[in-house]
Amino acid sequence: MHAAYSYPKFPFQPSVEQRTGARPRHPVVVIGAGPVGLTAAIDLAQKGVPVVVIDAEDTVSVGSRAVCYAKRALEVWDRLGAGQRMIDKGVVWKIGKVFNGDGLVYQFDLLPEPDHKIPAFINLQQYYLEDYLVAEAQKQDLIDLRWLSRVLSVKQEDDHAVLQVETPDGVYALEADWVIACDGAKSSVRKMLGLEFQGEVFKDRFLIADVVMTADFPAERWFWFDPPFHRKQSALLHMQPDNVWRIDFQLGWDADPEEEKKPERVIPRLKAMLGDDTQFELEWVSVYTFQCRRLDNFRAGRVFFAGDSAHQVSPFGARGANSGVPDADNLAWKLSLVIDELAPESLLDSYSDERVAAAKENILNSTRSTDFITPKSAMSRMFRDAVLELAEEFPFARSLVNSGRLSTPTTYLDSPLNTPDRDVFGGKMVPGAPATDAPVERDGQAGWLMDALDGRFVVLYAAGAEPVPAAVAAALDDLARGPLPLVWRAVTDRRSGHANDLVDSAGRIRERYDLTPGCVYLIRPDQHVAARWRAFDAAALSAALNRAVGR
Repeated sequence: MHAAYSYPKFPFQPSVEQRTGARPRHPVVVIGAGPVGLTAAIDLAQKGVPVVVIDAEDTVSVGSRAVCYAKRALEVWDRLGAGQRMIDKGVVWKIGKVFNGDGLVYQFDLLPEPDHKIPAFINLQQYYLEDYLVAEAQKQDLIDLRWLSRVLSVKQEDDHAVLQVETPDGVYALEADWVIACDGAKSSVRKMLGLEFQGEVFKDRFLIADVVMTADFPAERWFWFDPPFHRKQSALLHMQPDNVWRIDFQLGWDADPEEEKKPERVIPRLKAMLGDDTQFELEWVSVYTFQCRRLDNFRAGRVFFAGDSAHQVSPFGARGANSGVPDADNLAWKLSLVIDELAPESLLDSYSDERVAAAKENILNSTRSTDFITPKSAMSRMFRDAVLELAEEFPFARSLVNSGRLSTPTTYLDSPLNTPDRDVFGGKMVPGAPATDAPVERDGQAGWLMDALDGRFVVLYAAGAEPVPAAVAAALDDLARGPLPLVWRAVTDRRSGHANDLVDSAGRIRERYDLTPGCVYLIRPDQHVAARWRAFDAAALSAALNRAVGR
């Protein structure tokens, strides 16, 4: 492995069950200490919920694996305290280029808007990302990390689940009110519960090679159709930290995965691309098959599935971890409210409703990408090649080029938690949409709107240039004193000295949320819009809050 990274070893420690013989009932057990499982655990712990995390290994993921992380996942990790460290280490990028043969077809910008805290994408090896999340989890007193702990069985009772867990000290029973299975595409929990993936396995294979080399390619996503070094196939290039480069080669369905992973097969492909004189070493090699599959329901009684255990997509478009992290983000706040008896258990069904809709959207995009990258018929290939030729000259054709539609967050348009608009608004911040960022000034300091949307319900009141009316402030204060985790903020044009003020310093909140004085937005703990109005209405706001928690 690459000398720049030293893999940690996390020690096995006997659990309280093994040390004492007791069988305490834990509120939540998370299975799998990958990016999705650790995200769920940290989020729950920060909301006051004790979590046990079990993982069969004693280190982070071996090999780069996932490398491309999108703005929305980074915003979640930023809220949890790990995002900035990832951005500082990662390769920040937003430009993609598409080539046909050896010619540039066109390029695109994934974040053309100014004034966002978090970049469009970073590239970062998964081992770094997991390392940072483990460090964040270790800071949480409410997280019990248990390494070298493999689940042998899951049995569901009416009000809890019992896991049999195998460790170096033997097997023990672990009881939990709720279980979150984040144990990957080959999920053993899914098999134990007899659940099957639905979907499609595409007849094509791709080689991933992570290569250590010094090169002067820019920090951009480069995708080739029919490159001179790999004719009639496709290839992809991404920069990672530590002079590691991710290179993908399309192989075709007839390729033998085990043969193609051998250095004597990989190295000639790389030399054809990079030139005989380029010095490089292989860090990690894998062969994968395109798959677009998912569970019908991400909830099975007291067990929830998140990340690859719930859904799989082909890697082009960076839709794996970038859809798994929003799973965790969606589930954690709902589960914490139910555990704290602030919401009915039926709220948990909305996790599957919303995230199955997201998985369908991801699979649709991923399937379309796969069909374009690997045409299934001579007619499909003719269409693909014609689109690529037209796209060099005509902008209209560029929207038809599909080298992997890159991950964007899902808008939960049909969510039962939304309160439909009764007023007319412009822009994208419809009920169900993920909140978008903007620069603000808070307490005289430059900051960001997303930092003010901090994992609680947030009411934004557009005060404009005027003070917040006393009756409005009193009603919002009453709401904030209620049992639900809620704060309110006034979006103002200038600083008034009030602790609740968010000064819209660049006018971006007004622009992006179509604010007029008196507007009100209700934002969920996962930073999605729940409701909005042109004028403050205490009864409507209270009803929307009840609806957003499943009442």
